Amino acid sequence: MNLPVNDAFGVLTAPDSVRIERLLPGPIERVWAYLTESDKRGRWLAAGEMDLRVGGAVELNFDNNRLTRNDIPPPAKYASDCVNTMRGRITAIEPPHRLSYTWNEDSGSKSVVSFELSEQGEQVRLIVEHRHLSNRNGLVSVSGGWHAHLGLLIDVLSQRESEGFWRTHGRLEAEYERLIPQA
Repeated sequence: MNLPVNDAFGVLTAPDSVRIERLLPGPIERVWAYLTESDKRGRWLAAGEMDLRVGGAVELNFDNNRLTRNDIPPPAKYASDCVNTMRGRITAIEPPHRLSYTWNEDSGSKSVVSFELSEQGEQVRLIVEHRHLSNRNGLVSVSGGWHAHLGLLIDVLSQRESEGFWRTHGRLEAEYERLIPQA
């Protein structure tokens, strides 16, 4: 099935990596700001400071229960983890085209998330790739999470009301559970 790019599911680029592509309303500098500025990023993913240089600290303060209105409670497996802080380090930065950082470094994770931006007329192509996930459960959860969070980003940039984060994430995670092959 060929879904429009903003509805398409992520694709596995390796057994431990997922890539998701979206077209966003531009300009590119605006999208960059929503990736790097705490107040803007907090509207669709997680607030927190970023030292925008290679080796700079990244702090993401997640509070998924506050991202959208009219939502459902989080699934039991996420209920105790709805509010948390993830730390990492920037591994690559080329404003406003590329940003990569380690993900959840405090847990000993070696995963890395990368954002690539390119202009497509008045739109911006965003490619998110999350690499080196430790197991299939993490791959399913991260895939559903990025898919849901990127939907929120599109809604924020388009100035429209979002469907509840947990409602969306639950549906998407179930689809990724079905789509991602068992090891």
